[in-house]
Amino acid sequence: METTFVVEEVGSCSLVWLQSKDGTNRLHKACVEKLTDAVRQAARKTCAALIMTGNDRFFSMGADLAEISALNAVEAYEFSRIGQELMSAIDEFPAPTYAAISGFCMGGGLDIVLACRYRIASPHSIFGHRGAALGLMTGWGGTQRLPRLIGKGRALGMFVTAAKITAQEALRIGLIDAIADHPVGESLKRAAR
Repeated sequence: METTFVVEEVGSCSLVWLQSKDGTNRLHKACVEKLTDAVRQAARKTCAALIMTGNDRFFSMGADLAEISALNAVEAYEFSRIGQELMSAIDEFPAPTYAAISGFCMGGGLDIVLACRYRIASPHSIFGHRGAALGLMTGWGGTQRLPRLIGKGRALGMFVTAAKITAQEALRIGLIDAIADHPVGESLKRAAR
């Protein structure tokens, strides 16, 4: 099931909705490549903000593990490279970037969130980098961005234990900037300031 997305123009903001048939918004290679193109296209327009979001239950469960397990070493390197290109496109976006998070935000989904400048989550959001529990480590820049955001010790703890943390804990440690019942609406409101 290939994750797709829809880009919606709301006022002067570009709103990217991750979507998949099963609702988990897993990040397949083709989706990551198309997302990178969409972010780069939005960067060429006059845009007040880029807002990345998912649905009420899943921001994104991250990379598709079935796809990853079938990769050889060369393909895995390429998958890592294209993921890094997406994160760089978000990180270098010429206007403010927001992650509007609801539900589960795991692995590569968390990498997207970390590449955004502002992170606003619903009260029921859950965050984690579960790769260690599966014998994997992110290759999309999360190992650099997370320690800069929450400190080396906390980041190492999240990576090594594959712990899941709540929105309240994420706010306490500085992983997110705010909790809001409607993260997309709050992001749009902040972008309009």
